[in-house]
Amino acid sequence: MSNHPQEAAKFVANDERMHWHDKALWFVREKRDLASKSIPEWEELRSVASEIKTHTLSKLDYYLEEFEKNATQKGITVHWAKDALEHNEIVYSLLEKNKVSKIVKSKSMLTEECHLNPYLEERNIEVIDTDLGERIVQLRNEPPSHIVLPAIHLKKSEVSETFVEKLGTEKGNDDPTYLTRAARASLREDFLDAGAGLTGVNFAIAQTGGVVVCTNEGNADMGASLPKLHIASMGIEKIIPKLEHLGVFTRLLAKSATGQPITSYTTHFHAPVVDGEMHIVIVDNQRTPFLASKDYNKALACIRCGACMNTCPVYRRSGGHSYGYVIPGPIGSTLGNFKDPKANKTLPFACTLCGSCTNVCPVKIDLDTQLYTHRQDLGAQGLLSKQKTISMKITAKLMQHPKLFDFFGKTIRKLVPMLPKSIVYSKYNIWGQTRDLPKMPKNSFKELYKQGLKDEL
Repeated sequence: MSNHPQEAAKFVANDERMHWHDKALWFVREKRDLASKSIPEWEELRSVASEIKTHTLSKLDYYLEEFEKNATQKGITVHWAKDALEHNEIVYSLLEKNKVSKIVKSKSMLTEECHLNPYLEERNIEVIDTDLGERIVQLRNEPPSHIVLPAIHLKKSEVSETFVEKLGTEKGNDDPTYLTRAARASLREDFLDAGAGLTGVNFAIAQTGGVVVCTNEGNADMGASLPKLHIASMGIEKIIPKLEHLGVFTRLLAKSATGQPITSYTTHFHAPVVDGEMHIVIVDNQRTPFLASKDYNKALACIRCGACMNTCPVYRRSGGHSYGYVIPGPIGSTLGNFKDPKANKTLPFACTLCGSCTNVCPVKIDLDTQLYTHRQDLGAQGLLSKQKTISMKITAKLMQHPKLFDFFGKTIRKLVPMLPKSIVYSKYNIWGQTRDLPKMPKNSFKELYKQGLKDEL
């Protein structure tokens, strides 16, 4: 169960970390802005991408079946998993059948969602995450805090300490190049020893029956090419109809994620390696209910660029781990709350409703609207705290009666400055626990506005 306010307070307690985390992500957001402005047709691309996704989701069954047919013709075996457990069982059965005791895995948020690593490790399968950020957090026994930048919450000195303990590197040497080379040397042996490679899927093309994986490190290519067994895990929403549509998304993905023109590797997998096997596990895991939801089905269009996280003022200052859900930030808040409202009821409130996430989303998901709607749904389901419910009822009552609102505002402006701080900043004033109340103005905006009109007349 997530408790964002409580976990965010822990992150914010380290003021220095909060500020450099905020600054680092805003730097990535600025790179995204520069990259998007380099393309005159950027907004047109966003609109086309949104339309492709909307069309595909409306005919999802048709395109999934077309994909299975074309993939099978290419010698790829397609499996269907209704939930996380079935996905994990399928992967394990393939490894067991091929007598695999060690796999190399590239970054895949779906496998994080399915908790594949612990499932396999409990069955004596060694799992090596090969993306550098994922490898760092794996060695620290932590979940990723960002879907594109998994170790963004860590300083290089912390990475150095981890590598000293786990990889035997020089103590005190936190040079990024040195640390990267040390990780590469260690991972090279893992690639050579592994009996299988597992990748995620960025895009699956119904027309060709192939999948596309976008990375910057080449680790997915190594993992899928060296072992004889390649397993690709994909959510049902990763389908796009035709190869010609891929260019729309590859032009949007890297620019939105990191401000790059394109990922270093955009690899197409259309067949097993020579004398090998390729398996694709297509997973639902509660995605189907999104299709039936008028308010939330657009969330399935997400291409996992992380742009909404990089721009979100709440995420930047509270860190990904504070969300308590496999995917943090605005997109994670709507996905998590839809899947399990009771467990993730604090997430829709980890939002200022500023709309910045919606403005940068490359496929135009209405994230801020969805989070606002989630709040209403939580209220209707009786899942809000008693304190929040009472305060919202009082606020609604005031808003419905202008004269009462004016009287209350005037009373507060006069009364609060006269009260001792011990009363104003009591435990009941949650807002005041981390903030100073503003200086009370003599007149309300409404009073100033009316006075301005009188002066004009």
